[in-house]
Formats: sequence, structure tokens, C-alpha cells
Amino acid sequence: MALDIDFVRAQFPAFDEPSLQGQAFFENAGGSYTCRQVIDRLTRYYTQRKVQPYAAYDASRLAGEEMDEARARMAALLGVETDELSFGPSTTQNTYVLAQAVRKWMKPGEAIVVTDQDHEANSGPWRRLAEEGIEIREWRIDPETGRLDPAKLENLLDEKVRLVCFPHCSNVVAEINPVTEITAIAHAAGAFVCVDGVSYAPHGFPDVGALGPDIYLFSSYKTYGPHQGCMVIRRALGEMLPNQAHYFNADVLYKRFTPAGPDHAQVAACAGMADYVDVLCDHHGGPGEGAAARGAFVHDLMRDHEVTLLQPLLDAVKDRNAVRLLGPDRAEHRAPTVALSLGRPAAPVAAELKQNGIMADGGDFYAVRPLAGMGIDPTQGVLRVSFTHYTSKQELDQLIEALDRVL
Repeated sequence: MALDIDFVRAQFPAFDEPSLQGQAFFENAGGSYTCRQVIDRLTRYYTQRKVQPYAAYDASRLAGEEMDEARARMAALLGVETDELSFGPSTTQNTYVLAQAVRKWMKPGEAIVVTDQDHEANSGPWRRLAEEGIEIREWRIDPETGRLDPAKLENLLDEKVRLVCFPHCSNVVAEINPVTEITAIAHAAGAFVCVDGVSYAPHGFPDVGALGPDIYLFSSYKTYGPHQGCMVIRRALGEMLPNQAHYFNADVLYKRFTPAGPDHAQVAACAGMADYVDVLCDHHGGPGEGAAARGAFVHDLMRDHEVTLLQPLLDAVKDRNAVRLLGPDRAEHRAPTVALSLGRPAAPVAAELKQNGIMADGGDFYAVRPLAGMGIDPTQGVLRVSFTHYTSKQELDQLIEALDRVL
């Protein structure tokens, strides 16, 4: 079944907002519009539940129940146990907390594999552990394609490697990495796996349990929700790493890596993301039971729509003179995040797009390492246009026409 784009857009108040009319939003990789279900839950919490949660009185009891609901439903959607999902202020912050735990867990001389394809959030925190005597090994991208070759990872692995960190897809290269294959290679060498899913999760929540990594991170403000970082840590690793929270929370897995009090309202509002998946699933005749199965159905709806829209855009830019398309030119192999190296500063070109009703930007997008790895000057940056399943064909046509004018 094809995605009902009119029904989808009706779930997002931004499309009815007068100040946004006539503008096509193509900076979704930096943060998505928020769905109505999340806004409703956030509004209810701030107006009816904004008290300290988990006490006996009604407002507090309901506040705690809504927070618990968000964790339970999102964990089920991701195919993991409820206490294997933690919420934090951002993915970057969550990764720094994890890095501190790993710092105490690892011994000098042991190794971590990182890539130069990542956003800095899943690279910098791990690289800093070199200051503690941890060896950092870099799994490098192909300088022409930006691709990570799993065969090259195997050459980096030995008994010293304890952790392999890589992205589900890069926020500038956008090629979808084979998470299950890479995880199997790392596990076979005795290493754990940390996957940055920030650039993938907006295009359909993954079944993390089926994919197999030990850590999976993404940002709910890019998956139609509030500004939170969502972090899956599977039990085997989570209970092995030293506690980073108050000592009396050490026995609660989802609290072990949340050293500060979470934003209660935003945690509760994350249940709205599960509401949204349920609404789409039911509207399109998806399975009636099984949160992960329903999520997989919606994932495929989203991806099919995105792939259909993405290919004409790739075809329109891939052969242009003085324009370098980063990542694959086939839509089925990538996320709909399209970065273009122009051989000149990209930010002024993005400003020209604004005059054509296109909301996009140019810069390095915290992807300095992958840009440098592909021989692109990070100070010039890239022009990046990104969309999700709620983008319409009319908006894609508007974008392609605008690119014709400015490139």
C-alpha cells in the first residue's frame, strides 16, 4: 500500500501554520517537524502533570505512569526490553556518559574502533579516551565514495578491541551501512558494538533487537518528537559497564547511564511517537499486534515513499558539472539526506534557495571528519537537502526547480 501523504501531513501542525506556508522544509536531518500526538502529550503534561512524578497523589502518579508508558512503548517498538531504553538530553550527551563508563571499564592498551564517516557525536567522545591510554583505531571511508568497507574492519580487529563504533548511516554520505553484518563481524572478534542511528531512525524506527548491536542511539527531535536523546543499551553490556548515576540507582538498568534527572515532560511526550506509528499502521491496514511488527510495517511505508521521491532528485544532481553528490546515486541504498559539494562555500547557495521557498542549509554539519576524508574543504562545507516521509512530490518538484536556478 502506498503512503497516504495527505493523512500523514494532517498529523503535523506545521503544515497548517500560516508562517510556514509556501516554504518547503528540506533541513529534516537537523530536526524534524513534531507530530500532533507528541505535542498533545507535551501540552497535557505541562498543564496537568508538571509535578514531581511517582508520588501517590493523582497528578504525580499520572506523571510517572506517562513516563513509564513512553519507555515501555518505545522499547517495544525498537524490539528491546523496557529497561534497556534510556532517555537523556541529547545523543551527544548520552555518548559522553557512555564514554565515561567505558573509560573505567577498559584497560590501557585495549582498543576501540571508530570511523571517519560519523557525525562527531559518535567519534569525538571515543577518540578522547586515547588520553587514558586506550588505543583508537580508525576504520576509514573510501575517499571517493565515502563508503565503509566491512572487509577493512576485519583487518582492524584482534583480541584487544573491546568496542566498535559506527553509524547506521552518515549525515552527509547517507549510505545505509549493513548493521547486522558489521555487528556479526565485531561480535565474532569479541567486541561490542555501538551504532549511531540518528540519521537513520527518522526514516523508520529500526528493530534494534533484530539488528543486533549492543548500543543504539538516536535523537527523538529528529523522529517527530521532543528534544531528547534515546539510548538502547542491551543488558549484557549495560550491567557490565560501571554505573554513572547515583549509587542507589545502580540496580536499575535504565537509570545507570542517566546521571542527571531527565526532562520528565519530554520523556512522557515520547510516547506520542509510538502513538504516531500506531495511527499510521492502523490507517494503512497494518498488523494488529506486535509493536515491533507494526513498527516494521510503518518503516517500510516510510521508506517506500522516500525512495520513490528520492530517485528523481538524485538523477537531477548526480551528473551536474561542478557538483559532487556524496554517497550512492541509487535511492534504495541511502537515506534521503543529499549532500552536495559545490567547490565553493555552500551557505550562500542555501541562502539563494531561501529566495525560492526552500528551507535548507550549508556547512559541515558536525561531519568535519567525513568531509575531510573525501577531500572536501570543511570550511566551504556542503549544501545539504534532506526530507522524510511527510515530504510531498510537489515539494520535491519545487526543490529540483530551485536547484536548477542556483547550481
